[in-house]
Order: sequence, then C-alpha cells, then structure tokens
Amino acid sequence: MKKHTTSPAALLTLATEWWTTSIIDISPGVIRPRGIPIQDLIGAITFPQMIWLMLRGSLPEVAQARLLEAALVSAVDHGPQAPSIAISRMAVTCGLSLNGAMASAINVLDDVHGGAGEQALELYARVQAVLGEEPGDLAAAVDTALDEHIASVGKMVPGFGHRFHPVDPRVAPLLALVDEATKNGIVSGVYARIGRATEAALKTRNGRPIPMNVDGVTAVVYGELGFPPPLARGLFILSRSVGILAHAWEQTEQGERIKGPMPPQIAYRYTGPNAP
Repeated sequence: MKKHTTSPAALLTLATEWWTTSIIDISPGVIRPRGIPIQDLIGAITFPQMIWLMLRGSLPEVAQARLLEAALVSAVDHGPQAPSIAISRMAVTCGLSLNGAMASAINVLDDVHGGAGEQALELYARVQAVLGEEPGDLAAAVDTALDEHIASVGKMVPGFGHRFHPVDPRVAPLLALVDEATKNGIVSGVYARIGRATEAALKTRNGRPIPMNVDGVTAVVYGELGFPPPLARGLFILSRSVGILAHAWEQTEQGERIKGPMPPQIAYRYTGPNAP
C-alpha cells in the first residue's frame, strides 16, 4: 500500500481549506454571519434583512428589505389544491413528521410547480439583453424576447395567466410598492416596465388579457432588487415553506390517517383494456 508523504501539518491545512465560505465565521463562542456578531443582529434586524445579508453579503436598505418582505409574504400559500401543500398534508397522514412532510413538499417545487418566477425573471433579462441592442424600443424588445422564448421553450409564458384567478389579487399591491420604491429612487423601475410591457404584448398577441400573476410580479420585485433568476426560485421556496409548514401542522392536529388526493367515495376512472 502506498504511504501518504504529506505531513500532518499539511494535512491539517488541507482539511481546513476543504470547505471555504464567506458566509459565516464559527468558532467556540463566536457566530458571525458575514462577519457580523450574531448578538449584534438578534433583535436589531428583521428576517428579510437576514435573508438579504446571507445571500448578498451586506445589509439592505430598509426600503429594499420592505420590498423583499412584501414579495415573500405574497407567495406563502395557495391552499390545499396547490400540489406542494397537498403533498405536505398527505405526507403527515402517512406518518411523516413535519420535517419529512416539508421535504416531500419542497421536492416538487421544480420547473413546473415552483419554477415560473425564475423563468419569468429569465424572460425579463432576455428583454433587457435585447434592449441593450435596441435601446428605447421596449415593445419591440419584448416581442423579440417573446419570439425567442416561444421558439425555444413553447407558447406558455411564465408569470402570466392563472388557472384559478382571473386577476391575481397579489399583483396590484406589489406593483404599487415597486412604483413607490421607483419614485423614491430605491429601484430603477425597469423590471416593472418590462413586466407591464410583456402583459400588454400578450394581450395584443392573444386578443384577450393574460394578466401578470404572482410569479411574474415577484420576478419584477426580485429583478428590481438585483437577485439573479435562480434565487427567484429559492426565495419562492423560502416563502412557500411557511404555508407548507402551516398546513402540515394543521393536518398533524387533525389526526387523520392515510388520506389520498380524493375521498374514497369518489372513484378514479380506469381507461385500460376492457374499460367500461
């Protein structure tokens, strides 16, 4: 067997450098997120400010944190018909603890159920990229970006339209907050303009309104605040985790066992050989 020739001191250095992070400094009696003692943060900043600090490395302005908080609040829950929420409740009835139920639910928050905010922000970024080539013509940039999106992904445009709400009640208040922040110089307002221009373009293309939904408007917020598209999904998952936890806990208290997606009195439809 070949012997390692690295010295103990060199091995220790290798081990301590195996993982590196600028996020937190931990040692006995010391906890410093982004270099700030935890005791200086407890009671001094809000949870949205802490999220910003951990993700971005600095503390946000109060108005930035307020906008982030509003977006997080907006996407917390959408009822037991939302697949992730339904999964958390069914998991509890099958005997899973809260952590198991939450993990099961969060695992389905992927491209189809949970990814639209990230995809909408990617679309907005594509509009921005086109605008760089054709400055000033926002409507033309949106049309170009939509054509590229449809050609590469398909006709479904993330962030617009809703299977349940004719008009998503979360959009107007969030856009109003973005407009206020734009007026006060907190954000640029460019993503709000892109979002609204995309909504207008979809209405023209389809001959009917396809309103912005919560994914489209939170993508506006996260874009205005400088978060990259993948973090739009991560922030949505943080937000929806609250609803998942609440539903899992409520189901725990109800104490029911092995509940499927539908009451047993409602039969599924068999479509295989010899189907009636």
